[in-house]
Amino acid sequence: MKLLQIKMYKGINYIAAIFVLVCGLSAQAQVTTSSPYSRYGLGNIKGSLLPQLRAMGGISTAVGKVTGFNYINMQNPASYAGINLTTIDVGMSAGLTNLTRSNLSETSFNATFSHLAFAAPVTRRSALSFGILPYSDLGYSYRNTAKVDTTTVDQLYEGEGGLSKAYLGYGYRFGDHLRIGGNLEYIFGNLQTTRATEFQSVGAYNAKLQNKNSVAGINYSYGIQYDFNIGKKTIMTLGYSGSTSGKINSTQTSFATLYTRDQSGNENTAADTLNIVNGGKSNLTLPLNHNFGISIQQNDKWMIGADFRMSKWSATSINNVNQGLQDSWGASLGGQWTPDAFSYNSYMKRVDYRVGFNYDKTYIKIGNQDIKQMGASLGFGFPLPTANGGTAFYKINFTTELGQRGTLNNNLVKEKYINFHLGFTLNDTWFRKYRVD
Repeated sequence: MKLLQIKMYKGINYIAAIFVLVCGLSAQAQVTTSSPYSRYGLGNIKGSLLPQLRAMGGISTAVGKVTGFNYINMQNPASYAGINLTTIDVGMSAGLTNLTRSNLSETSFNATFSHLAFAAPVTRRSALSFGILPYSDLGYSYRNTAKVDTTTVDQLYEGEGGLSKAYLGYGYRFGDHLRIGGNLEYIFGNLQTTRATEFQSVGAYNAKLQNKNSVAGINYSYGIQYDFNIGKKTIMTLGYSGSTSGKINSTQTSFATLYTRDQSGNENTAADTLNIVNGGKSNLTLPLNHNFGISIQQNDKWMIGADFRMSKWSATSINNVNQGLQDSWGASLGGQWTPDAFSYNSYMKRVDYRVGFNYDKTYIKIGNQDIKQMGASLGFGFPLPTANGGTAFYKINFTTELGQRGTLNNNLVKEKYINFHLGFTLNDTWFRKYRVD
């Protein structure tokens, strides 16, 4: 019993230390994306995927455990039922983005802590999980030149912020093949946008609308997985997951002002405030999501899988205003191969090798032009030496994503990106009861 208590105290202290670290760094977080397409809807939707799943193109709906190592797959909470060790996953992300329009080009770099997730078995057939990760990112700043009657004006657009998601989930296994699960999700954050119209003459009165939505509310997601043998060591898994079309509370603050700029182009103090909305209560409507997946795997060796997803973004509204988005759909294909998970004489044979591809027709449509996104990913799972007499297992997961979004047609922006994801995963026996003191 004393050994159990010592391991529990160590585990709790470890979790607390990670929470303090992540929360401290998150408090200093600034804009984490630079994309003009994040202006639409709720920003760039991140997806509930850890690095090991992103490396396989984002497949997740029919993914449980691969090579016996526990993943935390919050995209489908039914997968929690397969977790048999205390599992922690913490990580960070970074990315380079290149924006091209006509003969103009711009490159930016952003980095942030990406997730903290915890899972532990409750019974032999069930497990719970909780954590925090980004839901969407908002970050852009650009201007257009247009004519109003015969006058040339500059139209400025800026935005920053984003939404985060904290979740608590539970999964349960019925019999040997059926798993179900659900997540209770708390979505919160701020979406800040600015629109301005400026005349090109010094001293002219310009107009600006600044808007901030503070979002906080509950949503739900759910999932099911069923697996069966198609060979002596080969298993096929079918999966479905989805989330409800919930309404989340939103508090709006907005200012409409008139201002001028001096000879150096600096903005002067607002000359007049035309309208103020402070603390206006409203709501934000999230889309109804559906995900379907299939995977085939040979235990401790390899897995391949495919996902299809669709979301009803056309019903999304902010402050009771429909956002003019279209329904989206996408597909992913990917897999993992481990040459020999138990090799004693070759470290590289114990490494997980992952690859994947994805394609999405996003919810954005500009001038009858669908904005599409496609990418490829490559990743590795590097095992670290075991501890606690072989009961604790560690793995570093590294993923690179290369892709593009948008088009140069119709004077639009093409966005090319390379993203890096780094995660640290721990499997341990913190809460296992020992029979001998």
